[in-house]
This record gives sequence, C-alpha cells and structure tokens, in this order.
Amino acid sequence: MSALARALATEQEKTGTEIGVSNWITVDQDMIDRFAEVTHDDQWIHVNPERAAAETPFGGTIAHGFLTLSLASRFVYDVLPEQPGQVMGINYGFNKLRFLAPVPAGSRLRGRFVLKDVRQRSATELLREHALTVEIEGEKTPALVADWLGLSIFAD
Repeated sequence: MSALARALATEQEKTGTEIGVSNWITVDQDMIDRFAEVTHDDQWIHVNPERAAAETPFGGTIAHGFLTLSLASRFVYDVLPEQPGQVMGINYGFNKLRFLAPVPAGSRLRGRFVLKDVRQRSATELLREHALTVEIEGEKTPALVADWLGLSIFAD
C-alpha cells in the first residue's frame, strides 16, 4: 500500500472528529504594528491605541482580520503533523471564511481543527478540508471560522 493510500485510509477514519487544538498565541500591539507595516494596512483602529480607545467600542486597538487569519498557518503546525511519505503541504484556500469577533490587542488566540473531508485528488495529492475555529481566550464568540483546504503532496 502506498504512503498516500495509508494516509487516506487513516484520515478517512478521522472525518467528522476534532483533530486537535493549537497552543495559544498572544496578539500584542507590536505584532499588530508589524503586520500593518508589512501589509501597508495602517488603519487607525489597528495602530493608534489612543484614538481607538476614544473613538471605538473596542476599548483600544484590534488586530487586522487578516492577521488573525494568517496565524492559522502557525496553528496548523501545532496540530497537523506531516504524514509518512508526504514531501510537502500546500495551503489550497478556503471554501468559507467569516470574521465573527474583533481581537483586542493583548488577546490570546488558538486554533481548533475538525476534519470535515478528505479525498485523493491525484496519484500524489491528498486534499483535506478542516473546519477551523480561531478562539479568543475568555470569549464565547470566536474570532473567525473557516473551512480550510490543505493539499498534501506525496512522493510517487
């Protein structure tokens, strides 16, 4: 049996179950400022703590939605190890993505992953879809929910 076939069989058994929860990551003002610099998105609700405290209902600055989403790449390393025989993993995109709650500077976030679907896409590719929930510590409403596609590439 090929490494891809073994991985497919293993993953199919896990469909519909929680795969894991990542470690917490603190999203502080420095991280928000660096993200703003890299993306050229310096909207004041992200980078001006005094104005954000005075003029928004958030009590201070909030992280960019795309910063929160970008942390998913870190969360996945905590939860989804490469399969035996896998030579690389590729972010394949999203079927659904919703930003549900703002992330105040200083918040801690983590990712929760549920395997929704897995299928063989080609002789060397396994496509997995995970329901991702990015949780904010101490909050009932998550920062975001998404259906994330990942492509695992196996050797011939």
